[in-house]
Amino acid sequence: DLQICQHRAPTCCTKKMEESYQAAVRRERTQSIQALNFELKYMIVGHITAFQEAFESLLRFAENRTSSLFETAYRPMAKEAAEPVKELFTDISLYILGAETTVESAVLRFFDSLFPLVYSRLINPGITDLSEDYTECLRLTRQDINPFGRYSKNMVTELSKSLWASRMLSQALSLGIEVINTTEHAALTKECSKALVKMQYCPHCQGLTLIRPCVGYCLNVMRGCLASVSELDAQWREYISTLEYLTNEMAASHDLEIALMGIRNSINEAILHAQLNGPQLSATVDKVCGQPKQQEGNLSADNIVPVKEATETQTFVMAHASLNNKRREFINYMKRSRTFYASIAERLCDGDLVMRDSSTCWNGEDVV
Repeated sequence: DLQICQHRAPTCCTKKMEESYQAAVRRERTQSIQALNFELKYMIVGHITAFQEAFESLLRFAENRTSSLFETAYRPMAKEAAEPVKELFTDISLYILGAETTVESAVLRFFDSLFPLVYSRLINPGITDLSEDYTECLRLTRQDINPFGRYSKNMVTELSKSLWASRMLSQALSLGIEVINTTEHAALTKECSKALVKMQYCPHCQGLTLIRPCVGYCLNVMRGCLASVSELDAQWREYISTLEYLTNEMAASHDLEIALMGIRNSINEAILHAQLNGPQLSATVDKVCGQPKQQEGNLSADNIVPVKEATETQTFVMAHASLNNKRREFINYMKRSRTFYASIAERLCDGDLVMRDSSTCWNGEDVV
C-alpha cells in the first residue's frame, strides 16, 4: 500500500512511515531555509538597529545644539522654547520611522510655536499680557506675514531632501525582513513533499541508510519545489539596487547628518530676520491682533546678539564617520546577496544532503 516508495524489492516501510517522512521533509526544509535566511536576516536586523541608534544619537546631538542656541543667544525665551524644540525633533524622528506626517508640517508647526515667543520676548520684550487668544492670534498670523522670511521654507527644503532617503531606507529594510519571513514559511505542495521523500527517505526503505541523493537529481527536485521562491530573484535584485541607491543618496548631497546639524543655524537666521524686521511686524500684528499691554518700549536692533557656531566638530565628524562606515559595510554585504533567491536550490543541495565524493548515489529509483 505504499504511495511514494514503491519498489520491486522487499521493503521495510509502511504507509504510516511514508506519512512520517512527509512531515519530516516539510520540517527539515523549513529549518534549512531558515538557516540560509538567518545570516541575511541577522545583517538586515543588525543594520536597522545600528542605523536607528546612530540616527537617534545624531538627533539628540542636533537637538542639544539647537537648545544651546536659545540658552546662549536668546535667553529671555530659552525656557519657553524648550518644548517646541523637543516637539520638532520628535516629529523628525517619527517621520523617519515611517509615521504619517511630513517634514513641512513639523517645521511649520515649530515656527508657528516660535513666533509668539520671538515677538513677545525679543521684538516687544515689554509685553506683559500674553493671553491664550493673543498667542493663538500670533501663531495664525505667522502663516500670513511670514516673519522668518525665506529661512523657514529653506529649512523645509533642506530637511525634506535628506530625511526622505532615510525614511525610505528605514521602510525598505523593514520590507526586506518581511520578504525573508514570508519565504521561510512558504508551504510545500503535496507533489514537492512526495518528491523530497522519494529523494531522501525511499533509499531507507531498502535498508540503504548511508546512500545520499545524486547532485543533479537533488537540484532538479529542489528547483521544482522552490520555483515560487526563486521567482523572487528579479525583484530581489531590484530591491538590492534600491537599497544601494538610497544609501548613496543619504551619503551624497542629501546628507542626513549635515541637514540635522544645519537646523540650529537655520533657526538662528530666521530669528535674526524677524528681529531686524521688528517694527514692520509689530505694525502688522497690531492691526490683526490688537495692541497687548506693555511695560516699556521695543527692543532696538542694537540688542540683537548673533550666535556663534559652537565648535563641536570632532564629535560630529565621529558620528558622521560611524554612520557612513555602517552604510558601506551593509551595502557591500547586501550586494553579495543579489543572487540569494536564484541560488537557493544550489545552496540547499550543498553540504551533507548530497553525495559529492563517492562513486555511488541515489537517483530516485536505484543506486547508481
